[in-house]
Order: sequence, then structure tokens, then C-alpha cells
Amino acid sequence: MSMHAPLQDSARHGMMAGYLDTLSMVERLHRLLLDVIKDEFERLGMLEINAVQALLLFNIGDNEVTAGELKSRGYYQGSNVSYNLKKLVEMGFMHHQRCEIDRRSVRVRLTEKGREVRDTVADLFARHAEGLESKGVIGSDQMDQVNHLLKRVERYWSEQIRYIY
Repeated sequence: MSMHAPLQDSARHGMMAGYLDTLSMVERLHRLLLDVIKDEFERLGMLEINAVQALLLFNIGDNEVTAGELKSRGYYQGSNVSYNLKKLVEMGFMHHQRCEIDRRSVRVRLTEKGREVRDTVADLFARHAEGLESKGVIGSDQMDQVNHLLKRVERYWSEQIRYIY
């Protein structure tokens, strides 16, 4: 047994603990983001739409997409995309139209009502970005570092799904 084994075990344990903390933080941040959006919409009296749907509208923005593209482009992370799209169309937040070429495929885009929701979320995020910086929580350079590191984790996880080691 090497003299370095306890050090390696300690470092491995430290990495594992840090990784588990990061996983937990990512999950908590996503839930908290939805709570922040929900709170904003309740404050404004916009009770017709939930936070997941509002975030979906924000992510779609001015794009016209198919349901399948919502996940592939990263606009939607949930499992019940069809349900949320159907509800958003029924409530008048989105238009839907069958594709001319592939009649099975439906393209969606925001209505004026949907764009109002998108703008509300955009305003909320702009206030947050300004507040994070003005209160010294995190600066632009630090945000770039966080995003860079999270993109590396995202790439690693994507490679694991594709069995690339």
C-alpha cells in the first residue's frame, strides 16, 4: 500500500462530497427559480399560468418551433411537454399550426398574450441580473466563470449519455 493512498482517498471523498453538493444546489436552484417566477406572477395577479409554463414561453421567445425541438434546443426540461403545450394553446398563450410537409408535426409560436408573459419574465430576470451585480453578490466575470464550469459539466453529462468516455 502506498503512502499516498490515504491522501488519494481523502481527495476522492472531497470530490464526491463537492459533486453531491453541486447536484443538490443545481436542483434547489431550479426549484427556487420556479418559486421566484411563481411569486412574481402572484404579485402581479397573473394567476392563469404556472411558473413552468411561463419559463417555457420565455425560452421560446420569438422562435417558432415543433414540440420535439423544445427539448432538443433546451427550451423545456420537463417530462410533460405535450400537456403544457396543449394548455398554453387552450389559454391563448400560443398559436399552433400543423406543418405543411409533415402533417404529424405541429409548430408553435407565442401569441400577443404569450409575449406579454415572456416580457414579464424577461423584466424579472433583468432586475435580478442588475441586483446580483449592484449588491455585490456576483459580478459579470464571476458569472462567466460559473457558466463556463456548468457548461463543462453539461458536456460531460451529455457524453456519458452517449457512452463517450
